[in-house]
Amino acid sequence: MSNHVRRQAIVVLDFGSQYSRLIARRIRENHVYSELVPAETTLEQLQREKAHLDIRGFILSGGPASVYDAQAPRCDPAILQSGLPVLGICYGMQLLAHQLGGHVAPARGRREYGPATIELQSAASDQGRAAEIFAGLAQTDMAGKGRSLKVWMSHGDSVDQLPPGFSVLARSESNPCAAIAGPGGLIGLQFHPEVTHTPQGREILRNFLFRVCDCRADWTPGSVIDETVAQIRNRVGEARAICALSGGVDSAVAALLVHRAIGERLTCVFVDTGCMRAGEPEQVVETFSRHLHIPLIAVDARQRFLARLEGVTDPEQKRKIIGEEFIRVFEEEALRLAQEQGPISFLVQGTLYPDVIESAGRDTASTATRIKTHHNVGGLPEEMTLQLVEPLRWLFKDEVREIGLALGLPEEWVWRHPFPGPGLAIRVIGAVDEQRLETLRAADAILIEELRRAGLYRQVSQAFAVLTPVRSVGVMGDGRTYAQVVALRAVTTEDFMTADWARLPYDLLTRVANRIVNEVPGVNRVVYDITSKPPATIEWE
Repeated sequence: MSNHVRRQAIVVLDFGSQYSRLIARRIRENHVYSELVPAETTLEQLQREKAHLDIRGFILSGGPASVYDAQAPRCDPAILQSGLPVLGICYGMQLLAHQLGGHVAPARGRREYGPATIELQSAASDQGRAAEIFAGLAQTDMAGKGRSLKVWMSHGDSVDQLPPGFSVLARSESNPCAAIAGPGGLIGLQFHPEVTHTPQGREILRNFLFRVCDCRADWTPGSVIDETVAQIRNRVGEARAICALSGGVDSAVAALLVHRAIGERLTCVFVDTGCMRAGEPEQVVETFSRHLHIPLIAVDARQRFLARLEGVTDPEQKRKIIGEEFIRVFEEEALRLAQEQGPISFLVQGTLYPDVIESAGRDTASTATRIKTHHNVGGLPEEMTLQLVEPLRWLFKDEVREIGLALGLPEEWVWRHPFPGPGLAIRVIGAVDEQRLETLRAADAILIEELRRAGLYRQVSQAFAVLTPVRSVGVMGDGRTYAQVVALRAVTTEDFMTADWARLPYDLLTRVANRIVNEVPGVNRVVYDITSKPPATIEWE
């Protein structure tokens, strides 16, 4: 896409819902660009700061507040009066009704949490494009009556009086206003179309995009590559950059994008921290130097990192130490390269949108609470002298993989499971040393090998072993053992914001456990983690 053409976009205003990021992702799945902005963002701000966007509509997310509370977040009235379509979801629907002259109160019937059925009503003829939100979706009985949809509700308040000019599109057993529509493409849904528990939710969102907002499906991997490359060229200019390769898909795709933008003025640097997975350092060198032909420097810093980590048990401290040391190594390499090839001004990182969200760092929306410091975001030294280039900062993992394939990254690399920046250091619970890392590395390799052999690697979103600080009694041969415990973790997820534990076959788990206790010295027990996210995070630390 050329620089002078504005990109069509849907703006999602975040009122604090756990699903806000999922809404943005669902929009992008339809090849329409979306951005998530804080609830208090004004139309004037958007017109000034997002002038490169052709905003086609707005979505007001759900949220934990009640609209009748004095401190409840509000939407800029100018957005509701802009003439552009607005879709309010859950709290967003209540806010839409409240601010336009309707009334919201605690639900008179029972509150609705979980699955529900809504009955569609005949749309008023004067609602125009808003009535298209349910086009082609209703399920009917044999007589053509009882037009219904299965949906997912999560609310304690309800609209009990419509704003002027609005009509009811759907009702449920407990809620007479499950969906509403008003003039100019104003729509409210009391349920959540973005979650998989609403079976036809994606079709509802597609109707909003293409029937109500008249969007084009042109935000494709090719267009993302073109725009990102142009942005990198504009930012970096004629300067030089180094790219922090971690061994994962994120930094690899970031490197490919920057290399396409500035060519040989990019040098990739891979730092072997001693905390990598089995065979990973060798694979990085093979792929980038021989397959992709991108200049690469491999730095063996294993002893340096292990010395800094000696005796450290706190996971946040591990992350901070590794983040600081990681950047310092790069700065040293940048200085050396500058002496040989000229000044280097930029550091490339593969930071993703969920990384930024979880860290509640700079540029995040709303009032997210910090969960943990991400290696690429919150652990950077304050005195860092290189400027950051983060070409993937607003992308989700599935989008990064699509772009990686389009750029020619090998499939095995593209579909590699995510690996945290601090590496195995945060999968060794407690103190980190070379022996404990080697124990974990061997156990982890067995798990991954067996998943691949069973044809399940791609069906699992992330799988790894954890070396616990626990020792347990066992019996091997005729002798008593008192050895280490390895925990296995495998999850399935669509977006890594939430995750469920993977139901791996028992025979596979048996093979993995038997191999680990027989092939990895010092381990006599293997356990399987069956905790979902939330309440747990995917990583143990």
